[in-house]
This record gives sequence, structure tokens and C-alpha cells, in this order.
Amino acid sequence: METDTTTDNEKLVKDFGASRITELKNIQDFYTFKRGLLYSHRDFERFFDAIKKGEKCAIVSGLNASGSLHIGHKAVFDTNLYFQREFGIPVFIPISDDESYVAGKVKSQEEALAYSVELAKELLAYGFEPHKTFFIIDQVYTNIYNLAIKLSKKITLSEIKATYGYKNEENIGLHFYPVVQSAHILFPEEKFEIRNVLVPIGPDEDVHIRICRDIASRAGYKKPSILHLSFMPGIDGTKMSKSKNNAILLKEDIKSITKKINKAFSGGQKTVEEHKRLGGNPDIDIACQYLSKFFLDEKESKELFDNYRKGKILSGEVKKILIEKLTKMINEFQENLKKVDDSALKKAILTNETDLTKLMH
Repeated sequence: METDTTTDNEKLVKDFGASRITELKNIQDFYTFKRGLLYSHRDFERFFDAIKKGEKCAIVSGLNASGSLHIGHKAVFDTNLYFQREFGIPVFIPISDDESYVAGKVKSQEEALAYSVELAKELLAYGFEPHKTFFIIDQVYTNIYNLAIKLSKKITLSEIKATYGYKNEENIGLHFYPVVQSAHILFPEEKFEIRNVLVPIGPDEDVHIRICRDIASRAGYKKPSILHLSFMPGIDGTKMSKSKNNAILLKEDIKSITKKINKAFSGGQKTVEEHKRLGGNPDIDIACQYLSKFFLDEKESKELFDNYRKGKILSGEVKKILIEKLTKMINEFQENLKKVDDSALKKAILTNETDLTKLMH
């Protein structure tokens, strides 16, 4: 399926020097690497070589503080968890409460902070290890701005305006936030001397990291490595978006999810008879795509796609399988959410008073 993000990914390779994941010498034995959910990278080999050498490594993976977790986050979360569980790597998660506010995505700083704390709780419920996960909420860990001020001398207003297209009429918070984001990414090196940092992002976020890599080289930090994800389309086949209501939320009730999936974009024929006779197209069928990318192994996916093309399995039957898989996953998440310990949550959120050195041991 050709999506907006697929086009964005290809542009990064052709126009901005990213390298395809398929060209890696040693592709990780994990589903996001093997099923096309990771499209391209910058310096991933260097990062993984550092892991193999036993050097200090970290992941920085941010979220916007203006919503809830959804199925579109699954690939990046699972990739982060793979490295945390397999190699014991700490994961730093900036939750951009300040950017949400200055960009008008939330009504107030208080709303942004409430979203941020709830997102941190949801991420622990998803499976992140409280003792190896560190949430950076800028209203809480205001020390991050000290690093941002330090880095701000290494970038000009002209560069920010040229990169983002910001106008003089827009608030100064938007112009300054790229430096705050760079502070998030370079924080592990600044505070813990962790020079090997991996940042998994969507293709539309590469511009932020290009700014950070420029700042890093000018300020004497090591450039972060990047993984570019190719996010899945929404249930209507277009780019997943909160405004379109085309995502499956992890806190959504099963009845609502079932309704959404049953209305999802289909690659089947107009009638059951036609589908059985002509078969369908699994490459554009959302249920087939979600199952193949997230829930089935290679053999199961091939069997599903073959049967769908031959008309042996109907669109409604595929959607039913997806609903069952999603129900199991989301019920588990929602049960875990009820069990998140407040003390673990509090410990994982960095504060100005926190002795960070002790946290890392």
C-alpha cells in the first residue's frame, strides 16, 4: 500500500541521504526490522556496534502531550522495548508538554501536564521497565532548559526559519522548541556520558533530528543514530490522524474498536459472490495489513494473503480475526493500566530534585 509515509520515507533516502534498512548487513531478528515497519536509518550500524562492544547506549523516543496511545505507536514502542529487554538499554521518553502548548495542540499548560502524566502511566502499562525508563516532562524537569540554552548558541534563527518555514508572526516558543528537542536527545550524553543514542522516529520527524545532528556536531556531542519507521495507515487507508478519528486507541472500548474495524478500508470485492470468484487484494486491505505487520508470523501472513487473493477467505472473516487479536492485546493493556503503581510512575518521571546518578544504578 502506497501511503503518505511511504512517500516520505523514500524522499529521505533519495533526497536526504538516509539508508534503507534492507541494506543493513545484519538485520535484527525482530519483527519491526523484518516486516517493513522500519524503512530507513542513519548510522544504525554504528549504534549497534557500540552495543556489541559493551559501550554505554540509550534510546530517546518522544511523544506529543496531546492525546492517548494508539495502534500506530505499536511499532516504535515494540522496537524500543526490544532493545530495552534484549540489551538492558535505558529508554528516555520526552513528553513534549511545552511544544503541545506553544503549537496550540492543547488549551493550557495544565492540560498538557495532565496528558503527560497519563501518557507516562500508559507507557508503563504497555510494558516499559520503570527502573530503566525515564520520562522527561519539561514542566516537571525544568533543568532541561539549562541544556537547551547551552545548545541555543549553536543554531541561528535563520536556520530554524529556513528549516521549518516559521514566519515572524508566529510565537517565539515555536522557534525555540527545536533546541529544546535537541536537548532531550543529547541529554543522556550530557548527564550520563552516554554517547551512543538511538532515536526511532516517523519520517515526518526527520527534520527535527537533522537540526539536532547539526547542533551536536557544532557543540561537541556525538550525532544520534536514527531509525525511520514507516507507520501503518489508519483504518480508512489514509495517514493516521487524531483529527480523522481513524486510529485504534489503546484505551478505547472493544465495542467501539469492533465498529471501527468493521468499517475499515477493504481490498475485497463488492459482493461475497464476486469475492469468492475473483478474490481480493490484501495489499490494500487494512485488516490484512494490520494482521500481517503486527500479529502474524511470515508463514501465517503468506497463507492469509494467498487465501484472500483466491477468494477463500472473506473480508468480514479477516476483520473478525483482527478484532480477536486486538481485543486480546487491548484488554491486556487496559488491565495493566489499572495495576500501574503510583510509586513506580513517580520514580520514572525525572524531577529537578532527583538524584539521577542513583537512578541509573
